[in-house]
Amino acid sequence: MRYAETGYTLEVDLTRGNVERVETDPKETELLLGGQGIAAKILFDRIPQGMDPLSPENLLIFSTGLLHGTPVPACNRTVVNTISPQTGLMAHSLMGGFFGPELKHAGYDRIVITGKAPDLVYLWIHNDKVEIRDATHLRGKGARETAKLIEEELNNQYIQVAAIGLAGENRVFTASIEHGFSSAARGPGPVMGDKRLKAIAIRGTKDVYVAKPEELFKMCIDLRKKMAESKDVGDWMASDEDDSFHHNHFAWGNARTRQKTYWSAELQQRWTDWKYDHMDRQAGCYNCPKQCINVISWPGYERFGYKCYGKDTYHMAAFKELDYSYEILGTALEYGVDSYSTPQAAAFAVELYEAGILTDEDLPDFPSDSGERIRYLLEKIVRREGIGDYLADGVYRAARRIGKGAEKYDHNTTKKFEQLPIKLGKLNPPYFLMIATGEKMAITQIEGSFPQDPLPTMKEREEFVEKWRVVIPDEKFAKYFLEWEKRHDISDEASCNITDWNEAMHYLDDSIGFCGFCSSFRGQFGGGVVYHINNMPEIVSLATGMDFDKDKLWKTFQRIRNLVRAVNVKRGMRRKDERPPEDHWAVRDEESEQRLLDIYYGFKGWTRDGIPTKETLDSLDLGFVSEDFLKSGILTGDETIASPEAPAEKDEEQKSGGR
Repeated sequence: MRYAETGYTLEVDLTRGNVERVETDPKETELLLGGQGIAAKILFDRIPQGMDPLSPENLLIFSTGLLHGTPVPACNRTVVNTISPQTGLMAHSLMGGFFGPELKHAGYDRIVITGKAPDLVYLWIHNDKVEIRDATHLRGKGARETAKLIEEELNNQYIQVAAIGLAGENRVFTASIEHGFSSAARGPGPVMGDKRLKAIAIRGTKDVYVAKPEELFKMCIDLRKKMAESKDVGDWMASDEDDSFHHNHFAWGNARTRQKTYWSAELQQRWTDWKYDHMDRQAGCYNCPKQCINVISWPGYERFGYKCYGKDTYHMAAFKELDYSYEILGTALEYGVDSYSTPQAAAFAVELYEAGILTDEDLPDFPSDSGERIRYLLEKIVRREGIGDYLADGVYRAARRIGKGAEKYDHNTTKKFEQLPIKLGKLNPPYFLMIATGEKMAITQIEGSFPQDPLPTMKEREEFVEKWRVVIPDEKFAKYFLEWEKRHDISDEASCNITDWNEAMHYLDDSIGFCGFCSSFRGQFGGGVVYHINNMPEIVSLATGMDFDKDKLWKTFQRIRNLVRAVNVKRGMRRKDERPPEDHWAVRDEESEQRLLDIYYGFKGWTRDGIPTKETLDSLDLGFVSEDFLKSGILTGDETIASPEAPAEKDEEQKSGGR
């Protein structure tokens, strides 16, 4: 018997209209856990080198986490992976809610979708019954409207639906897949639209078995109680009304203008009143006691739910207040667009207009009000009308397509994707490494275990570390934090290890299925985090029956991390692509940054161009990757790992842009 997982993948070929239930290899589970780990292997094995992301050959993979459907609380993050049309790299996306656990209860660990339907369809999964159904009557419908209509059509109020809106249908690169008030953004939306798949609806009633139910259940009762009582887990922005950090430190408009003293007590009270006067309820995800989603009914506009920084992005793009976001978020949710990158693309167009690069000919009847301008551009983007066709590809591609100097206004993208628009003074070395070498397209999916800033006094640091020790992998992290006095002044050794630990927690979360707000993202705030590297091995072992300890789980992270890296290296990613936005920090030192990059590549066992060596891959049981790289010429087998003392060969410097 398979424990925790079902042991089956649902393979769907939309071109042929074929559906197969395929048994999987339990050895892969032990090596890669589930979720993103196994999805990365599927992409590596099956995506042809040089494939156009908008081709039938691309795969769209919806994966459950290894522990979805078990008693383990807050284990509900569905991972959606594909090759992104925006970046050309592996798209990594997460959504909460109930979709992944419902898929597990239907009897599947993941859905792998290939091909392209002749016209709009939706997928209906009810345990062993799987149908590809006509969806032409849903064309142009909003994401939540689509879910409601499918629920009525199937006469089943218990189904879970993931759907695209108009943006996905039109292959807008910043389109998202919407599920309730959760969404999967950063790549999969346009691929789902390109495949003409409007939605996936699931109803599952099967049991999920665990290896040691009594022991696991007892442990889960304690975890759930701790989670419910702790202020150190969950999305604090759902209930903490002080949002001065984002508004004073993040940039407004097109990621350039800061308003350092914007926040005030009067403004906070006004926004708090708006929220609670119009909030229907606070909602949570599958098997989680936290309620992190604020559901808002704003008079005259679509009802919507939000969490985290997503509530701020539209009013910050438009230089407006929270009421503006409350007016536009429902519309944006129905269209199905990413609330991080889409407002940046719209604000980018405003900045180009003000600079004279875009004119009235490009933007006919362009409003004078800043809020109406963002609305105007949103409508153009989701329909790919006029200049919206350019902006729908994201800021990086739009800037190069528009030309006329527009490129210099693209100051917030890395690997062709919009970053969070935080603007700081002196560089934080671990954050430089995370943003430069990260492959998840957002720092929030990489950071979180180690604090962002040092505490001012030794007494404060000692008090912090006293609580924090329960979650750290090694005592050296306590030492790093106790000795840290200035954000920019931290050792190379500490920078590498901190980056590695941050990544470890996220890569494990994304394969096991944990919500980062109860795990990887909240460790930076102290010792109250529920899931950490010291208790994860026991939880996985009790659920699956496989023996895991901390060392084995850490090696599993390294295996998954290098496999994701391999997918992107195969897609052409190299050192030249690993640059944070140029004005992310006010003070930059190119020589020091490149030296630190060499040190980190060496720490990871990668070449000076950021490619895992044959020795590194083989040591992580990734021999199939090294064999592929040798065959394709990506590796010769003679490479050495990076070192700041070893100068790059001439051809390698040319390949990396000579920087």
